[in-house]
Amino acid sequence: MSAALFAAMFFTVALLVTTAYFIMGSLPLLVLKHDTPLDARFVRGFFNLYYRAALVTATATAISFAAAGRPGIAAGAAALAVLSIVLRRQVIPKMDALGAQIQSSTDCMNAIPGFRKTHVTAIAINLAQLVVIVWTLIAFSK
Repeated sequence: MSAALFAAMFFTVALLVTTAYFIMGSLPLLVLKHDTPLDARFVRGFFNLYYRAALVTATATAISFAAAGRPGIAAGAAALAVLSIVLRRQVIPKMDALGAQIQSSTDCMNAIPGFRKTHVTAIAINLAQLVVIVWTLIAFSK
């Protein structure tokens, strides 16, 4: 097995672990009522860290698969890296805005369901990413 393929397998496992870990970590956060600024900041920080970790692991996976001569998987991993950038630019500012609204007493009743919906949507997208990663690995292994 070449060094590039070994690196590709390593970073693929890192990508799987990162995605699965953050899905499992974000589900219990749904128990939070999201009614305090501290809840909103914590959930926002959790997802911000996830999107950064996903960017690093997906980029490393893409580079290592490209070096191993597997352009199809490299392109898929690169797409996940781009998706993490897009999601970070969409989800984090939305969580910031809703978190600020939760802090104000006038908009609080509308902001809490919006924050929860954003949280659930982000989890669903992460779950879909995990399914795609696993399906791709199964499909390309045959």
